[in-house]
Amino acid sequence: MPIPEEVTGDELDKDVKQELQSLPKTLAEDVARNLVMVARLIDEDPEGAYGYSRVALRLASRVAAVREAAGFAAYANQKYSEALAEFRAARRMTGNVELWPVMADCERGMGRPEKALDMAGAPDVQKLDKAGQVEMRLVAAGARRDMGQLDAAIVTLQSPELASSAVHPWTARLRYAYADALLEAGRESEAREWFAKAVESDRDGSTDASDRLAELDGVEFVDALDEDAADEGEQALGSVTGVPVAAEDTEDAEERDERRTEGDHEERDQDDDVADDFGLEEHEGHEDDEIDEDDADHADREDVDRKKSGDDDQV
Repeated sequence: MPIPEEVTGDELDKDVKQELQSLPKTLAEDVARNLVMVARLIDEDPEGAYGYSRVALRLASRVAAVREAAGFAAYANQKYSEALAEFRAARRMTGNVELWPVMADCERGMGRPEKALDMAGAPDVQKLDKAGQVEMRLVAAGARRDMGQLDAAIVTLQSPELASSAVHPWTARLRYAYADALLEAGRESEAREWFAKAVESDRDGSTDASDRLAELDGVEFVDALDEDAADEGEQALGSVTGVPVAAEDTEDAEERDERRTEGDHEERDQDDDVADDFGLEEHEGHEDDEIDEDDADHADREDVDRKKSGDDDQV
């Protein structure tokens, strides 16, 4: 896979570069550059990161840092079985327990929350640093939710780390998880409070707590790009007529014309229906008018004859 020329491999942490010293220099440089690409892409392009991790794994499968990077790349692509295998390999090589929480989360991803809970209660958890223990607590709470034990998940998250006002790299995620569990339990007011606290501690935007808080407050966000497109359409229409015209006005005018046309059709249909009810045709009405005029003329002549007859009688 292509690697930009500016990527040298020196960007790696010194501990990882030290591990790669067991390899020939040229090979170590190739592996290092692929590991840098994994780190660069894993958040924005997980599939690309996975591809580079496979290259590094093919070149140096006996380096723990490579197995760990391959595990995280697989994890980012929800390849949990593959990720777990790589994490186990890295742990065997180093003996470190820091991967224990993510290994437990892989068990969750594979549909085995009970196994994740067993790992949460293992002695290895006591060997984790504070960040690792908080991570393990998050995984255990997630496993409880997977099993439908929502109240137990909420209790699992209640801890001194949650109650502390100090802000650590994991604080926002812990508060967010607690707020999310409360919301699912129907405790909306408490959930809003903890989403707000998550926002306060989320300095690097690692959660969408601000969006969740706005959603609870009924705030709707409008895409600025959509607004710009609508404005451009209105300006284009105004340039033709010389007067700015809103899209809604155009639609209203069309609806009014359509209603008028429908109304005319309905009036004609109603007239036809009335005529049909009485068994009449339109041309029959005109013939009746002609007959009425003939009768009127005949009646007038009879009146004149009777008047003349009456005058003769008087004489």
